[in-house]
Amino acid sequence: MTESATAVRPWAPVRFLHRLEDGVSIVLLGAMVLLPLAEIVVRQLGTGIPGALPFEQHLTLWVAFLGAALAAREGRLLALATGNFLPEGRFRAVAAVFTGGISAMIATLLGTASLDLVQIEREGGIEMAAGVPVWVGQAVMPVGFAILALRLAWKSSDLWMGRAMAGFGILLGLWIGANADSFADRAATPWLVLILASTLLGGPIFAALGGAALFLFLSDFVPLAAVPAESYRLAVSPTLAAIPLFTLTGFLLAEGGASERLLRVFRALFGWVPGSTAVVCAVVCAFFTVFTGGSGVTILALGGVLFTALSADGYRERFSLGLLTASGSLGLLLPMALPLILFGIVAEVPIEDLFIGGIVPGLLLIALIALWGVREALRGGIGKARTSAGVDDRGIGDVNRERFPSVARRRLPVVWERLPPVVKRFLCSEFVRALWGGKWELLLPIVVVGSFFSGYATLVETAALAALYAFVVQCLVHRDVRLGKPLLAVFRQCAVLVGGVLIILVAAMGLTNWLVDAQAAQDLVELVQNNIESKIVFLLALNVFLLLVGCLMDIFSATVVVVPLIIPLGLAFGVDPIHLGIIFVANLELGYLTPPVGLNLFLASYRFERPLLAVYRAAVPALVILGIGVLLITYVPGLTLGLLDLLGRT
Repeated sequence: MTESATAVRPWAPVRFLHRLEDGVSIVLLGAMVLLPLAEIVVRQLGTGIPGALPFEQHLTLWVAFLGAALAAREGRLLALATGNFLPEGRFRAVAAVFTGGISAMIATLLGTASLDLVQIEREGGIEMAAGVPVWVGQAVMPVGFAILALRLAWKSSDLWMGRAMAGFGILLGLWIGANADSFADRAATPWLVLILASTLLGGPIFAALGGAALFLFLSDFVPLAAVPAESYRLAVSPTLAAIPLFTLTGFLLAEGGASERLLRVFRALFGWVPGSTAVVCAVVCAFFTVFTGGSGVTILALGGVLFTALSADGYRERFSLGLLTASGSLGLLLPMALPLILFGIVAEVPIEDLFIGGIVPGLLLIALIALWGVREALRGGIGKARTSAGVDDRGIGDVNRERFPSVARRRLPVVWERLPPVVKRFLCSEFVRALWGGKWELLLPIVVVGSFFSGYATLVETAALAALYAFVVQCLVHRDVRLGKPLLAVFRQCAVLVGGVLIILVAAMGLTNWLVDAQAAQDLVELVQNNIESKIVFLLALNVFLLLVGCLMDIFSATVVVVPLIIPLGLAFGVDPIHLGIIFVANLELGYLTPPVGLNLFLASYRFERPLLAVYRAAVPALVILGIGVLLITYVPGLTLGLLDLLGRT
């Protein structure tokens, strides 16, 4: 073993704690899947599991904080991409110590406030369910924030001096928490400026949102416990658990060979269309993004396969880069998409209506990108997709499996012999073989949508069914994901991503609550109505505002912070809340592509190893095309509400 390897190897007790942390997060995520499934089974017997919903809600809280701790350990807490523009060297090192210290201070303050909340609940003696007190479920909050504070300080530098300087932020946070009364009626502006500077230099988003809430509340004589109290209220929302469960579904699909099988199916289906490979890439990306929520998993997991397919068919590199960068956020408007679920929770509108309202707009955006692919093919003289390009005739990732005709001939020889020749030729076609290979993945949307809209399962139970289905298909049917360590690795990766997202949501709720208390929504409505009279102008201004929000914030934190502000505005101008929700998500989907800091741009640069400026240039046509689609969605409400009217849900 080399000296450098020895230097970075964690101390044995630390390795044990890391393994324990990984194991607990995996077990809790698994319990989140099993509990709703057990509830479905027991409910069929005419009863139910006592306390199933409260336990599921608190499992979500625990997964959020343990996952955030894992993300902090790996340096994967979500942050603005502006930090990537810092020059390498001493300046970046100093900036890292500064952001680490400020973030550690805020995490310490949040931990102190959470401890106050736990003590209040403990004195209240309220039960969660089955005799378990609520404070037991909340106890993960102060522990989680304490771990975050320590890791943020430790990760800020490789030097002990830098870590010690960042660690001063923990001491500062403890001092502020102990002297909170002295900050009352004092301007929060200096602290907000520090937090903003830290965020722009690469500090985690949760610290920005949570820190702003803390100091705004302090200046208003409000106890710090108000921030974690609001965080807890969101975490125990009846439907929030669907987000980690659907995310797990997406991870299982992405880790296995689902992308290759779906690619083959859609190439066989659209192979006659010029530019069919580009069309297929857009459709496959949208399928995966429904479950991963625009988190970047689509680009990272599928980018290599799809980029190779496009290159094999002769597409220009710039076009391929732009197409896949844009397609990484397609699908956010389709049923079961995570942003729609969160919008429904925050805006308190029916989630199923958002699912229905997003179908036509979601398909419209996919169609626009697909048409761009067709135009590129016609312009470049690219013919039909070559199914042989990277595809074995038995199916990618399915080489050792029998083809459908072989199965039919072997199992039903009499029936096979009696079939007309034209039917036999059809059954031996590439389309049928591809369809047979990808049948299990294609059934997933039917299972999910059918179980939810039929009333057989709640949204959380539907998400658990989706995760179970993906597990069975990927681990037991296709065996793309091996049981044991590979499967546990998928669960762990999911916990890291979920923690990074949910910790932002719980921090953002405090800021949202302050905005509500400050009557920011009412003031904003007054301001806009005094300056804008036309609904058309209002919608255009809303598009510009949301595009900027989508460029600077991730879609989940933007939903928690911005939606409570724009809902009253929409009502004031006569915009249906469902239509407003689709406008909101469509704009933030577009924000992923907006230079200079759209998330998809950085992910594509990392995944395809191309300069960021090259990705900017490649994404511009897609940005214009999707911008036209967003304007159509905004100004043609029938695209959103037409299907709801047809179904009598308006």
